[in-house]
Amino acid sequence: MPDPGCPRCPTPVAPLDADGLVACPEHGEVAPLWHPAESSYELFTEHLRRADGLPSYLPWPLSPGWSITDFAAVGGPERPRATMTCCSGTSEPDGPVDLLVVTEEAGTGLGARVAGTVHDDPGADIVAGPPVVQVRIGSQAVRLWSVSTSRSLGEWDRSVVAGEAAGRWLWIVLRPASAMLLLQDEWILRDVSGLGPPLLALPFGGPRPPW
Repeated sequence: MPDPGCPRCPTPVAPLDADGLVACPEHGEVAPLWHPAESSYELFTEHLRRADGLPSYLPWPLSPGWSITDFAAVGGPERPRATMTCCSGTSEPDGPVDLLVVTEEAGTGLGARVAGTVHDDPGADIVAGPPVVQVRIGSQAVRLWSVSTSRSLGEWDRSVVAGEAAGRWLWIVLRPASAMLLLQDEWILRDVSGLGPPLLALPFGGPRPPW
């Protein structure tokens, strides 16, 4: 089992307290982040148990040559607050690509950490102008807006879009930034928490992206 961390930053935290929270020197009491050191089927099933009640989204179907390289959850079985999944592969114009998907309750801060933005939620960005792309989750078309990373370090290394799905924030982060073009064809995201036996066929492993 991984050690708990802060969902908003990499600063070491104090152990879980009686309420299931951790104390971060930067952000005070927060719900714990659970982020395993590697990506494997066994650890992913543990992640799904911890995140029970929240979706874990992956692009579907996973393209040949792509694998699940990272995942994380915030909270616990009593109240999960966020999940993150990353799949990595290559595209002809971009070379190596990382695609990270976060779904979270408002104010959790994991999406902002993964995206490298300065605000916990993307609200101000997604009311300005029309959406730039949409993805499909089940029968729902989810509209996504561009989120600025201009005030953060490394702003040219990624593209960030966000919107709302099932009452939660949905963030998609793509590295490199040019890989944003992959979303121009309406992508399908699937919640794999209820996938069952086909989960065994999914490839796991590979270098984890920085965040």
